[in-house]
Amino acid sequence: MREEYKLLERIKTAQGNTIVLSGLSSRKKQTLVIGVVHGDEPQGGEIINRYLEEYLKSNALFIPVLNPDGKDAGIRTNSNGVDINRNFPTKNWELSKKDNYFGGYISASEIETNFLINVIDKYEPSAILTLHTPYRIVNYDGPAAELAECISDITGYPAEKSIGYPTPGSFGTYAGVERNIPTVTLEMDEEESIDNLYAVMKQVFNCL
Repeated sequence: MREEYKLLERIKTAQGNTIVLSGLSSRKKQTLVIGVVHGDEPQGGEIINRYLEEYLKSNALFIPVLNPDGKDAGIRTNSNGVDINRNFPTKNWELSKKDNYFGGYISASEIETNFLINVIDKYEPSAILTLHTPYRIVNYDGPAAELAECISDITGYPAEKSIGYPTPGSFGTYAGVERNIPTVTLEMDEEESIDNLYAVMKQVFNCL
């Protein structure tokens, strides 16, 4: 009989939505896979949820949708207007202008940010993969070159250590650079259908 994924952690957002962490086991040192950090990039959540329904992956934990409030509104930020991927308490976090990249008035101010920080502290993931769009690149931080190359070979996207622009307070800096956790930000092609992306991502998950 197929083993079911278990709900390991959950928290309510400012708008009453639920962020969940799922896995087959609560043991430490598994890979962590995260979708929908930005609400206007829903593809990662659809891919993860489909994978959870169809496949087993005993060495991975999944957060399908980190930013459900933003996803509901179709916006990059959360409901407080904060870009979660600029809100982490890194050495390079900075107070920025209030636009789509606004990192909050202080670092780690957001429910979504703290949920992810707490998951990392509790489960000590061996590697982390976050799913974004649209740049067709395998961006990596920390000691993740080997994982990035495996993903690059499958997707055909180049593996690059730099995304090409400054990202103060980013998750990659927080987890990869400052905590030395192999961290990959996979920027998928937003023009591809979910069916095509999912077919590729099933192979990508074999790298984990």
